[in-house]
Amino acid sequence: MTTMAVPQQTTIDSAVRYLITNYSPKGNKVGWLMMASILVEAWDLYSIAFVLIFIKEQYNPDPLMLGLAAAGTQGGALIGALIGGWLSDKIGRRVMFLVTMVLFIILALAQAFVPGVGWLIVIRFLLGIPLGSDISTGYTYIMESMAKGEREVMGNRWQFMFAVGEVLTVGVIVLFLLVNINHETLWRVTLGLGALPALIILIMRHDVPETAVWLVQKGRFREAKQVAREMFNDDLAMLPNEDVVLPKTNTMAFLADLKKDPIRWRATIYGWVACFAQASEFSTFAFYLPVLFAMVGVSSVLGNNLVTMALFSFAAVSGWVGPLLTPKIGHRGIAIAGFSIVLVSLLVAAFALYTDNKILLPLAAAGMLWGHYWDASNCMTIPTMVARPQYRGTASGFAYMFVKLPAFLAIFLFPSLFAAIGQANATLFVAIFPLIGLLAAIFILPEVYGYEND
Repeated sequence: MTTMAVPQQTTIDSAVRYLITNYSPKGNKVGWLMMASILVEAWDLYSIAFVLIFIKEQYNPDPLMLGLAAAGTQGGALIGALIGGWLSDKIGRRVMFLVTMVLFIILALAQAFVPGVGWLIVIRFLLGIPLGSDISTGYTYIMESMAKGEREVMGNRWQFMFAVGEVLTVGVIVLFLLVNINHETLWRVTLGLGALPALIILIMRHDVPETAVWLVQKGRFREAKQVAREMFNDDLAMLPNEDVVLPKTNTMAFLADLKKDPIRWRATIYGWVACFAQASEFSTFAFYLPVLFAMVGVSSVLGNNLVTMALFSFAAVSGWVGPLLTPKIGHRGIAIAGFSIVLVSLLVAAFALYTDNKILLPLAAAGMLWGHYWDASNCMTIPTMVARPQYRGTASGFAYMFVKLPAFLAIFLFPSLFAAIGQANATLFVAIFPLIGLLAAIFILPEVYGYEND
């Protein structure tokens, strides 16, 4: 690297701002490529919910072991979110999303060959580490490769991709049930199949360049200019043609940096609260829908999976519509509407369970999923978007921690809560979480749609 006089920070900031406000069809393509990895995460995180019944049938573990098998990836993702976001700022976005996909493939395949529940817990915990890392890295990449407005719509589509992944998962399981595959083979193949989309995405991501924004922040101007020419047909004339050695940034200082701006600070606080609330409401009630339907006798195992597939197909529509509405009603509007719908739906679901109304329960679940795919849409977008570029990976990973911590605890402990207080009381308890999210959207979140760092 050539050493030369370091350009003024305002010059670097100007180049970063220019890149963020540019738009290119390639940037949109890259955004979808980052979103595609959520299909893998949805498969690996939630396929376990649909095969738990077969794992329990084979090994008959106690409720805590079963809960750990279900929640293991969430615990690993908690670590992955923190480490992955930090490493993304340190060594680059591209290296991280390639490494995570390789780990996806290896660990997803390993699930299919575990000798017992104990090993399944260990493998799923390790699998969660690249899962958590990939989300924070992918969001950082999107926010640095697309223009304001466009990047927010793309970022808010993560719930749509989750729904598509869940529908594909249920569809495969339904197919296996229809052809009467042995139950042990069914759950092993289902878990191992997560390696296939991961391999496809790894191949597609191989030639995706590092973000020009990160390269500029690291003083690697020649590479930044080359990437900008490829992505935006612009050579960043405001920057010198030589690389420079810039002072290292303490990425853990991002909290102090956020507090300097009340809008960014309040928006980030909301993002953390919303991440916690939406993860809690989903990882309790929605994650265990197949188990809940079986417990209350909605239908047979096949019938319950078909109902669940229909519900997540409905949710996918919500996940597509919500981001399209965001430019019209803003981040506050989509959050308030989403949490309100979930709150009402959970109260109706609790009523259905109290009265043993097997028809009303799936309808309430449909309403809950529709609202959830709105209130969860921007909880990662907002903290990542408002963070300064030098802290963006860390900020994204830190926000994702607030998704994974409650998800791990909820999936691990909710079966015990079911057993202790019953399905109806447990569902009523879950309504606390959308209420918290709704209050945060009303009283904490400033409107930040189209926000641009100064």
